[in-house]
Amino acid sequence: MTEGAGRRYAYGRKKWFDTSPYGEKFVSVFNFLKPAPHVSEIEDSSVVEQRYKYWRMRTFLAMYVGYAFYYFTRKSFTFAMPALQMELGLSKFDLGLLGSFLSISYGASKFISGMLGDKSNPRYFMSIGLILTGIFNILFGMSSAMWAFSFFWALNGWFQGWGWPGCAKLLTHWYSHSERGRWWSIWSTSHNVGATLIPLLAPLCANFFGWRYALYVPGIICIFAGFYLMNRLRDTPQSLGLPPIEKFRNDYPSATASQSKDNEISIRELLVEYVLRNRFIWILAFAQFFNGFIRTAVNDWSMLYLIEVKHYSAMTAGMCVCWFEVGGFFGMLVAGWASDLFFKGRRNPINAIFSFLIIAVIAIVKIALFPWPLLDAAILFLFGFFIFGPQMLLGLAAAELSHKKAAATATGFAGCFAYLGSATAGGPLGLFIKWGGWDQFFLSLFICSLFGALIVLPLWSIKTREKESNKEVST
Repeated sequence: MTEGAGRRYAYGRKKWFDTSPYGEKFVSVFNFLKPAPHVSEIEDSSVVEQRYKYWRMRTFLAMYVGYAFYYFTRKSFTFAMPALQMELGLSKFDLGLLGSFLSISYGASKFISGMLGDKSNPRYFMSIGLILTGIFNILFGMSSAMWAFSFFWALNGWFQGWGWPGCAKLLTHWYSHSERGRWWSIWSTSHNVGATLIPLLAPLCANFFGWRYALYVPGIICIFAGFYLMNRLRDTPQSLGLPPIEKFRNDYPSATASQSKDNEISIRELLVEYVLRNRFIWILAFAQFFNGFIRTAVNDWSMLYLIEVKHYSAMTAGMCVCWFEVGGFFGMLVAGWASDLFFKGRRNPINAIFSFLIIAVIAIVKIALFPWPLLDAAILFLFGFFIFGPQMLLGLAAAELSHKKAAATATGFAGCFAYLGSATAGGPLGLFIKWGGWDQFFLSLFICSLFGALIVLPLWSIKTREKESNKEVST
């Protein structure tokens, strides 16, 4: 083997890939995904303040719009379900199975891409994910076989997981602890906006052009939205010559955190030390499982419930389901502000209170058996209000009870459990409904709400993970 052939084998410690010019070129192709390097910090405080104000708002608006569009390609299938059932003869189990495939692939992706997201530039990571979800929506719409539906919807779920890590990283780097609950809650309403608009867009496309256009149109929109994100987003403040947000606002989560050094952390340390050995993250992960089950069960099965049990038309049922997202919009805003203002940055009191109140809403559903669209819309509003508040704060708590540089890894790990819950609310719950009727559906909601409330009670008074700050000071 000669050097002229362009291949150099290194025996012992190095592998061919590490020493080959082809390997180097392969790695360099993905260099743009690496975090943007820090640049020299701007000295002029007035310039720093002006640029911080501009970039915080620009970053937030881009994140908000981008994540709203992620829900266009995630929920488009939900509103094509009745047409798929009627035209292609898919059973409830088939429909639930497709939902489970998306949830499993999304949950796995959320964990793995969380680790990658902490070590990536969200400008490209998030935008490429959105473009690919658009492509796989279009391919799903072009399909007719169950195996193709399953394949493309699972791939859609995988790249759906590329949306959250970038946002988690940006929110923890651009917004400090005492204000983060409010900003995180406002940003979290983005998926309510997306999920509120898609029930209006997808059925409209399906009614006029057929169910396939309920996938085509959101897919095309999201491809363009991905390029918009690529243009607008940037990485951390330090990559733009700005100081860390804690230094800029003099807002540190603990007394020792102000003395901490900005050390690089390996992926192994992020995962093992700040996630897998962190008992708080495990508690939040199991709470995410129960919340994910409830959210997906109500969101995905409510439309069929209203059509089959209360005999609503698809359009009337869709309008009722829209209020689930509207309730979630306000629930997250109230939850975030209350955790900042009333509980001084403690997130889990709200998680417990809201989860208990879901049980009260279930009781209302069991009483209100008569068909009245206005009441059903109000019930779905309350479901959304009390479900989405904990969904948002459980993710925020995971970020804050881990490490700032492990925010995406921690939220991705906990979020993985949420989508295991979502997967359980797909095919398995579909079989449960088929065998036991809708009463078993509401029994499942009751059990998960109760466990979801009880499991976070031990974290009522926990605000930050002090071990993180102490370790940073000693390094």
